[in-house]
Amino acid sequence: MTNADHPFPTDVVVIGGCGHVGLPLAIALADRGLSTVCYDVSDAAVKLVNDAVLPFEEPGAAPVLDRVIASGALRATTDPAVVADAEHLVVVIGTPVDEHLNPDPQAIPRALDLCSQYFRDGQLLVLRSTVYPGVTDLVERMIARLGVDVDVAFCPERIAEGHAMEELFTLPQIVGARTDIGRDRASALFSRLTDQLVHLNPEEAELAKLFTNTWRYIRFATANQLYMIANDSGLDYERIREALSRDYPRAADLPRAGFAAGPCLFKDTMQLAAFNDNNFGLGHAAMLVNEGLPLYVVARMERRFDLRDKVVGVLGMAFKAGSDDTRESLSYKLKRILQFKAAGVLCTDPHVTTDTSLVPLERVLDEADVLVLATPHEEYRDLATDLPVVDIWGQRGAGVQV
Repeated sequence: MTNADHPFPTDVVVIGGCGHVGLPLAIALADRGLSTVCYDVSDAAVKLVNDAVLPFEEPGAAPVLDRVIASGALRATTDPAVVADAEHLVVVIGTPVDEHLNPDPQAIPRALDLCSQYFRDGQLLVLRSTVYPGVTDLVERMIARLGVDVDVAFCPERIAEGHAMEELFTLPQIVGARTDIGRDRASALFSRLTDQLVHLNPEEAELAKLFTNTWRYIRFATANQLYMIANDSGLDYERIREALSRDYPRAADLPRAGFAAGPCLFKDTMQLAAFNDNNFGLGHAAMLVNEGLPLYVVARMERRFDLRDKVVGVLGMAFKAGSDDTRESLSYKLKRILQFKAAGVLCTDPHVTTDTSLVPLERVLDEADVLVLATPHEEYRDLATDLPVVDIWGQRGAGVQV
């Protein structure tokens, strides 16, 4: 291929590329032979990536990052001008809801404004963040106003944290595009990772992503509601769940009880509700169950213990097991409730290093009167302690009924 055939010196720029979604993708693309740049506004994260250090835990990613940094296939920068150098632009900017649970459809167009002056004819812009339905159309209209010939596609990420370096290559990739050329170009890009491609129009693809996360959130709410029913009757939900699902395929997907949290599931359920004019009773009911579980746990603890003279130790502050990610973790909601109800609260986590209020596990075990297993890290499964352990996850067996 001549320089005239390939006028872009860089194959891919991942916008927001040093985060939990963007960095594994950038590492994977670089390892598959594409010259890749992570553009991010965080100086600290960019420095870590350029030093071949992961800014967060992601199993299997560290040796690949080291390899692609050493080879020069991947680098990171805070300079938005790199956008002009790339044939493919992949956007992984977060899309939060506000304090009233309303989505912000302008979040991605507003973020793209910061680098839109560098868009060039012939580029492909891929939206990968979970978006409010219609955002792809907003971006397409933005591109049209800029007067540049840029193809647009929506190709949602589908990985679970902790499994990115496996699932990027094994899961089918949804490709949502309005034009044949946009579909073909996005398909060619993601064919570097997987040969399983599913084609939809952008609005179908946007809903497919929201439906996926909402379905998971509702499933977790179902499990948590069933847990409350069993627990209120003095029965062990996990014992029941294991019995009914054993070698029985129609119940195999019933989850354990536990905190359903993180940066996606709750937020995306509320985005879907807003899209449907807040006519989404099932989604709102799931929110009430999942967000109410920390309150339920503390209320039940108060029946068993006089929390006013008890120090409570909270085991695990990440939003899921094996992770260092505390975003939207319900462990912090539990902590706030206990700070009001109990004599004291001590929190610990073997993975989280960014929260300076956390204390070593040894101190928690020495000073606490009762423990709550908030995040079922593997490190807690065989934890030796004589303290009562409130375990809604069922990780340690029956635990303490609350």
